[in-house]
Amino acid sequence: MPRNSKQHNKAEKAVRTATGAVTGTLGLVFKIIITLLLVILTTCLLFVCIFAFYVKTSLVDDLDISLDDYSLSESSTVYDSAGNVLTTLSGSENRIWVDYEDIPEDLEHALVAIEDKRFYDHKGVDWYRTVGAVFNMFLGMRDNFGGSTITQQLIKNLTGDNEVTVQRKLVEIFRALEFEKHYDKEEIIEWYLNAVYFGEGCNGIYTAAQTYFGKEPKDLTLAECASIVGIVNLPTYYSPFYSVENNKERQKTVLREMYEQGYITYDEYTEAVNEELVFVRSETEVATQEIYSYYVEAVIDDVIADLMEVRGVNYETAERLLYSGGYQIYTCCDSRIQGIVDTYYDNLDNFPNVYNTTSQQLQSAMVIIDPYTGNIVALRGGVGEKNANLILNRATETTRAPGSALKPLSVYTPGLDLGIITQNTLVMDGNPANPGYTLEHFSWYPRNAGGIYANAPVTIRQGLVSSLNTVAVQILDKLGLETSYSYLRDVFGITTLVDADYNPSPLALGELTNGVTVRELAQAYCTLVNDGTFTESRTYTQVLNSNGDVVLDNVIEQRDAVRVNAARNMIDMMVGSATYGTSSGANFYTQEIAGKTGSSGENRDRWFAGMTPYYVGVVWTGHDIPVSEGVNWSNPAVTIWRNIMQQVHEGLEYRSFPDPTSIGGDTMIFGDLTSPTPSPTPSETPPPTSDTEETVPPYTMIPNTDNGSGEGNIEPTEPVGNAA
Repeated sequence: MPRNSKQHNKAEKAVRTATGAVTGTLGLVFKIIITLLLVILTTCLLFVCIFAFYVKTSLVDDLDISLDDYSLSESSTVYDSAGNVLTTLSGSENRIWVDYEDIPEDLEHALVAIEDKRFYDHKGVDWYRTVGAVFNMFLGMRDNFGGSTITQQLIKNLTGDNEVTVQRKLVEIFRALEFEKHYDKEEIIEWYLNAVYFGEGCNGIYTAAQTYFGKEPKDLTLAECASIVGIVNLPTYYSPFYSVENNKERQKTVLREMYEQGYITYDEYTEAVNEELVFVRSETEVATQEIYSYYVEAVIDDVIADLMEVRGVNYETAERLLYSGGYQIYTCCDSRIQGIVDTYYDNLDNFPNVYNTTSQQLQSAMVIIDPYTGNIVALRGGVGEKNANLILNRATETTRAPGSALKPLSVYTPGLDLGIITQNTLVMDGNPANPGYTLEHFSWYPRNAGGIYANAPVTIRQGLVSSLNTVAVQILDKLGLETSYSYLRDVFGITTLVDADYNPSPLALGELTNGVTVRELAQAYCTLVNDGTFTESRTYTQVLNSNGDVVLDNVIEQRDAVRVNAARNMIDMMVGSATYGTSSGANFYTQEIAGKTGSSGENRDRWFAGMTPYYVGVVWTGHDIPVSEGVNWSNPAVTIWRNIMQQVHEGLEYRSFPDPTSIGGDTMIFGDLTSPTPSPTPSETPPPTSDTEETVPPYTMIPNTDNGSGEGNIEPTEPVGNAA
């Protein structure tokens, strides 16, 4: 074989070998790429499935909107605890419902053409527009998703969920898919046109047709339908009362879409564009509004809040449901007791400004609760005749410093509950200049009201009965700020605490930064009457729809809070306060009474928390704009409580509070922890009640020569409260 031929064969073989190697390498690379792509695709699909499942199960779990019980046309009825009608609630929105049969076809088609052209084909979500919206967001760097269908827009109208986030968009998609499983296209169109806002105070198509054209919807022309539908996108900008030109341009856009999508002919399009629109501003007659009581308004607030939570809707939708959903609302209001309270509070002569330190009317609020159920049987949020709705409800919305009325909750009960003190524990009551005791955690020594001190050991019971600040701060010193703070927040349900309250003065003397509401303070005191069981207060028990189905079931919610014997010891000490202490003016003697007064700094506010074995009642008095020394006379809250509760208890059998199983033996000043730690023991079964009350031996009160104004609250040291 010639040499050249051999060389040629070798070269050819080398080429084939190289080609094979390259082909093999390329094949391997291709396989690797395909494998990677398949892995990525599988991973993405798996991720999408997992994420979709997460959204479906974790994010879309609270939407509870039934169009069947949301007719927006039926008044709701409010009943008292005996089933008597208190009032009816009627919608205040400018809205009249229009059935689908009375909606013009041109109006429906105009809406579909401009807002959701594939409405009749999709199942709640237009995937073409949704994908386009995603590309707009990521490629166009826009924060407006767009792509919402009529179904999605209806859900947003009902829930008020307009947050521009990926999560919200995903939730909206799944909600829409679920929504269209239950409602057909006609129902969705009917609901959308009745629920959407058309500008100029028009909620729904009926009022829009009346306001803009003075017609009913069924009489609207094609041109007028397009004009009204065009307003929906930007109600202010496209309102003809804002700009006829803007409305006309939008109307042309709607008509062009209707023509291009085949809903109208070219001749109909031309005729509608050329039609002269005659706008009229129809004035809506304002009906005389019923004035709701403070109690009913508290019920309204509670029901709306619960509807928002349970149904996952916004405030406006919950309010619409309440006023126009045909609900039956069963409240806890005892009309007899509420009538006693209202009669007293309506009379301004019962609330004089004795010292005329301000021209403001002396104000007051009161809440009465059944401590065993949490039922608020009566509530009042202001003095004088109520002549308007949605005014300040001082029983539920105003927060004021409770002063010494907080001490049983912040120091005394925690001390008893943890076994740090008993009623007979001895504590030094000394002048801050020479206190006779040492605080371990504070360098602050408070003054007693009036600058009066025993300058000798006193019992815990005496400290409570005479509301001694020196005793309260020493208990707090042993408890610690964290324990006292957590008892108020976690045990007694005070929700208004802030970080600044984590200090001696707020916790020991009740000078809370934001204060408390009358309702929350009454709710907390119910825990003591009910043997240490905390019960959530409630203004209503159930809400039913027009078919009798339960919409809200507001069951009694209770939890163990403090030991039984600790609660009974606390009540027993407050019986002493109401018998011969600062609360003695509350006694009307047909029931055993326990109570605690309170005054915020400079007598801006005066409180009384009073209890009987039947009810807990808390009264606040003060001024809407706090005034120094504004309530500088015998605690009017005590007088108000006595005058009202005496009537409330007329005809009720006399009852006493259960006696404590043990009140503890004498111990030395509890700062000396070498003595055995007293430990009140709980009792599951209430012992027989006693009609006798243990009296506390008097002790000598030595006036303080220091005439300083003192810190914290100012509390009377003699029995007061009988002044008119």
